[in-house]
Amino acid sequence: MSETPEHHRTLDGLRFDNRFTADLPADPSLENHPRPVPSAAFSRVTTRQASAPKLVAWSDEVLDLLGLDPAVVDDPRFLEVFVGNATLAGMDLHAARYGGHQFGHWADQLGDGRAIVLGEVVGGPGGRQTLQLKGAGPTPYSRRADGLAVLRSSVREFLCSEAMHHLGVPTTRALSLCTTGDEVLRDMFYDGHPELEPGAVVCRVAPSFLRFGNYEIAAAHGERELLEKLVDHTFDVHFPHLEGSRADKVLAFYREVVASTADLVVHWQRVGFVHGVMNTDNMSIHGVTIDYGPYGWLEDYDPAWTPNTTDAQMRRYAFGNQPRMAQWNVAKLGNALAPLVDDVSALQGALDGYADRFQSGWNAMMTQKLGLAMFDADTDPGLFEALFQLLTKAETDVTLFFRGLAEVPSAVDASEDDQLDPLRDSYYQPVQLNAEHRAATLAWLGDYRARLRKDGRDDAERAAAMSRVNPLYVMRNYLAQLAIDDAAKGDFAGVRDLLDVMRVPYDEQPGRAKYAEKRPDWARSKPGCSQLSCSS
Repeated sequence: MSETPEHHRTLDGLRFDNRFTADLPADPSLENHPRPVPSAAFSRVTTRQASAPKLVAWSDEVLDLLGLDPAVVDDPRFLEVFVGNATLAGMDLHAARYGGHQFGHWADQLGDGRAIVLGEVVGGPGGRQTLQLKGAGPTPYSRRADGLAVLRSSVREFLCSEAMHHLGVPTTRALSLCTTGDEVLRDMFYDGHPELEPGAVVCRVAPSFLRFGNYEIAAAHGERELLEKLVDHTFDVHFPHLEGSRADKVLAFYREVVASTADLVVHWQRVGFVHGVMNTDNMSIHGVTIDYGPYGWLEDYDPAWTPNTTDAQMRRYAFGNQPRMAQWNVAKLGNALAPLVDDVSALQGALDGYADRFQSGWNAMMTQKLGLAMFDADTDPGLFEALFQLLTKAETDVTLFFRGLAEVPSAVDASEDDQLDPLRDSYYQPVQLNAEHRAATLAWLGDYRARLRKDGRDDAERAAAMSRVNPLYVMRNYLAQLAIDDAAKGDFAGVRDLLDVMRVPYDEQPGRAKYAEKRPDWARSKPGCSQLSCSS
């Protein structure tokens, strides 16, 4: 019998069952320093005490997800718990052990180096949700780091987690953002110029934080018993609908992860999100976006763009490579699961389904972005490809272009200016709008408008439909940086305003036009606006 979700709970009303730590083997050592941890799924840890914590922002929607009364943020314990200074009854603090392929190479043990799970909440409207603090202190997996997080990266993670949710992109969530009152030493671009920065802690929320790397580390070390226990836990707690033997469930689970990962990347491409560090330890089994590090938002259309300075040469995780890299990652998960199946070719068959799943999702997504009634396999792939070729010919803001495209009239007798005027604000350099580009744009618009007329859809109906999938407001890098600059001075109004704007990303919001403007020139090279490092 299912439980009735509990609404409007106090902190003391939160219930934890902590199946991850109950079901899986723990690290027997409590020594909290960087070290190899064999044959365990996690290590129990404690948090570092913040000297002068302050609650600066929170998500009302995540409070509701957990069934917490909005007034709970006024309870002094809310700050103390979610900065890491106190715990609630039933919590079981731990850091997970996992490995991963980083930039194409096996990195062996990684683990939660600056993330500490508080526990798994049950009984709320959102079902099982794991609460995790990022930046609350070191763990055995911190390697050479301190386990802390700086304000700039914490603001970015808090805002983007919630922005992605409201954009309709599967994602981990962010409950709260707290400053610690302590300073953290960081070398932002790894160029030998470290600086002290304000510290902060984000409380992240997800059904679980299981990654491809949790399974990879067990397989890589030949820890079959651990791998079996891990998949059994995964099926019992997170995929209870799976049936059959363990091998049957492994195959069904893998098929679901392949599909949900393909679907996730379609969403990323739809809104122009670039993850920046798609290593296998940053890929969730739930098909949600996880670990907001050096991410970025595509401003002008450039499929080779990556926000991550570490990836500046290889561009492995550039915008245009994300679909292929996700497929590579799920292949590595398949390799880790292979010891548990009787027929490895079945895993390969599931992996082979990735390309079709992504392509069908891509076609459906592009059909919606262009306001077409349905996908036409004979004409539309060429129309899509010609559009993206066009977008590379002049520096074009993709977010504003698709919003403007909704206003282009389909009528045969529409003038050239009527066709081009809705798009003008999307161009960064007017000098590029020469006669040649004007002619190329009109040529593509001619094909597009003919396609629209074939559908026979009313222009107003089409525009409304397009505006439901093409956002007006996205978490542009420079917007986040402006909020960070103010926050570093102790002013968090910009963080809260940006959070509020991103709650309704598809609707025009009176008085908030500045949040829908294309990247200003000053942001082209400003740190935090153009490229970031994994320290960002």
